[in-house]
Amino acid sequence: MIQLFHVSKYFGANAALKDVSARIRKGEFVFVTGPSGAGKTTLLRLMFGAEPPTEGQILINGINLSRVNGSRLDLLRRKIGFVFQDFKLLNRRTVFQNVALASEVTGEKWTTTRKKTHQLLRAVGLATKEQAYPLELSGGEQQRVAIARAMINDPLILLADEPTGNLDPEITRDIMILFRSINLRGTTVIIATHNKELLRNTDQRIIFLHEGTIHE
Repeated sequence: MIQLFHVSKYFGANAALKDVSARIRKGEFVFVTGPSGAGKTTLLRLMFGAEPPTEGQILINGINLSRVNGSRLDLLRRKIGFVFQDFKLLNRRTVFQNVALASEVTGEKWTTTRKKTHQLLRAVGLATKEQAYPLELSGGEQQRVAIARAMINDPLILLADEPTGNLDPEITRDIMILFRSINLRGTTVIIATHNKELLRNTDQRIIFLHEGTIHE
């Protein structure tokens, strides 16, 4: 599903990632952890195709990201959901509109978009908040909107960057249950986190990043 071969990423003279190789299989649930500045966000952005590697190759579902661009890259990204650390919701659009927009921009029929948006908001427990605006929601509710938006196009892969970083333990547990349910439906889930409590008793695979290098 995801393969990285000797990937490095430099920003000027600074190496965010150095000679990283890894393979993540279809349907896996993987945590990526490490201290601040270890390269977690950079790794997710490379997998999403938002940044090109300075060196090395990245294959997503058999497609080499270095060999696609423009519309082909956009089509590939539609199969990758991304949950951002700061949610990136549009404050002047309702919850329903925030989720639906991600489907609309792909050219999906409105009847299909509307149905899927209703279904996803029910699935994340926000059916009663469809017409609310992001600033009227709690942090946990905003995170659920971001997850629903990331799932609207039925992604093969779901990437989440510190999705519980600003949430209290009870809400964190609910969000992780939601991610696990998404994974059990067949979606490959990769979560970048520095939350040691999430990792303490997990039986999921953990990839540790330290100073841009990778350890299992």
